[in-house]
Amino acid sequence: MAATLAGTAYLLLPLLGGALLHGTCMRTGWLAFLARPIDADRKWRGRPLFGHSKTWRGPILVAIGAGAVFALQRNVLHGVPALAAIELVDYAGLPWWLGLLAGGTAELAELPNSFVKRRLDIAPGRTTRGPLAVVFYLWDQLDLLLGWWLACAPFVPPTPSRVAISVGLVGGIHPLLTVLGWLLGMRPTAR
Repeated sequence: MAATLAGTAYLLLPLLGGALLHGTCMRTGWLAFLARPIDADRKWRGRPLFGHSKTWRGPILVAIGAGAVFALQRNVLHGVPALAAIELVDYAGLPWWLGLLAGGTAELAELPNSFVKRRLDIAPGRTTRGPLAVVFYLWDQLDLLLGWWLACAPFVPPTPSRVAISVGLVGGIHPLLTVLGWLLGMRPTAR
């Protein structure tokens, strides 16, 4: 079980690279030309499709950041025996573009959540009250995992234990990173 925990955490590590690159660009204003809403301000039934906070900068930069960390894992860290030993599969045999795809897909997997929240008139970075608050809180923390696993599944089988571990890791770490990103000026909200 310890090997599965370490290997799953290592598999998810590129997401941190993506979040760091995206957050840095949000804080500094770099690549502002990409900070255009994915929905191009289109509306459906009088409400934005996803909202102004879902921009092209997110999936593009998370893909690049995740791709960079994955390239480091695949091409450099794979040569470190202790790290190669925790890989869930042989990283040297994985396609070079997997980190890019998984990072971008993880970020795009947040769009259905945003779409539903806009239908319910919940502002970006906010949630609702009552029983739905728990549902949206969990969905906010874990939606990126769906995209991550969809991209990785053909190469790294998403076993029940790997998925459970990833839910626990992301569910525990994502809220902390979100608050830290907000405190560092990398995010507009602490949620």
